[in-house]
Amino acid sequence: MPQSLDNLLVVGISSRALFDLEAEEAIFRAQGLDEYRRHQLINENEILKPGAGFALVRALLKLNRLTPGQRFVEVVIMSRNSSETSMRIFNSIKHYDLDITRAVLSGGAPLAPYLQAFNVSLFLSLHEDDVQAAVNAGAAAALLYQKPDNVMEELDQIRIAFDGDAVIFSDESERIYQTEGIEAFEKHERENAMLPLPQGPFAHLLIALSYIQNNFKNPDGRAAPIRTALVTARSSPAHERVIRTLRAWNVTIDETFFMGGVTKSDVLAAFKPHMFFDDQPGHCDRAASRVQTGRVPIKQLDEPA
Repeated sequence: MPQSLDNLLVVGISSRALFDLEAEEAIFRAQGLDEYRRHQLINENEILKPGAGFALVRALLKLNRLTPGQRFVEVVIMSRNSSETSMRIFNSIKHYDLDITRAVLSGGAPLAPYLQAFNVSLFLSLHEDDVQAAVNAGAAAALLYQKPDNVMEELDQIRIAFDGDAVIFSDESERIYQTEGIEAFEKHERENAMLPLPQGPFAHLLIALSYIQNNFKNPDGRAAPIRTALVTARSSPAHERVIRTLRAWNVTIDETFFMGGVTKSDVLAAFKPHMFFDDQPGHCDRAASRVQTGRVPIKQLDEPA
């Protein structure tokens, strides 16, 4: 009987996001495909070092060990490599004992068309074109920054931090702020405080994480296997709509920070997330030196004919 991925949190991750392939990427760009192919074949038994998304993937896969016979997470390698040059990736997966069995090896073709086929809930990559194409196709996707120099200690508890507008929520309110200013934004949020915010690209991911959390309810929330945080530039009076929206979705976020324009980096360093998702390049640039960060591009609409 065919296996279904419908009720699982499926993470699609590029090989370059899972492992450190920066030297190989430089070879490909400077010397071309043939030299890249030769390098990978010669070094296919050399184990790759962990990449920007490694810690998050390894932590998420540990969820499958918590309940015998029940899986919560699947990870799919999604790479533009061919099968010929992929053995080093699979050898590294085996070395780190990562429970990853599925792969898309597109041989240079775009990856976005295969996201729906594998029911991908989240796509992570260091290739901006692939991430933008995934976002345009309606997937939750993020462009990962390189690992910060001060890599934090490994935590058993999965920790994920999200920005609010244009990430968990739609960019409707963000557009008002950008085009009309803070006063118009606050007025709009006061007038619509009772109306839930529309879902953003990462809403379904948050809801899926909340569902998994509910399978491991514990009187001490800090002992739960997943802990989430909302780190948003919003402040009072724009806080009320956020709180009411999460209630309407029946989602509990463990820690919430209404920053009111204060830089997010110190709070994030204290929270210690495996990943922080934000749509603003400035926020991401500042956070990336402290914590692992993924930028969420804005969906690009097709130009009218």
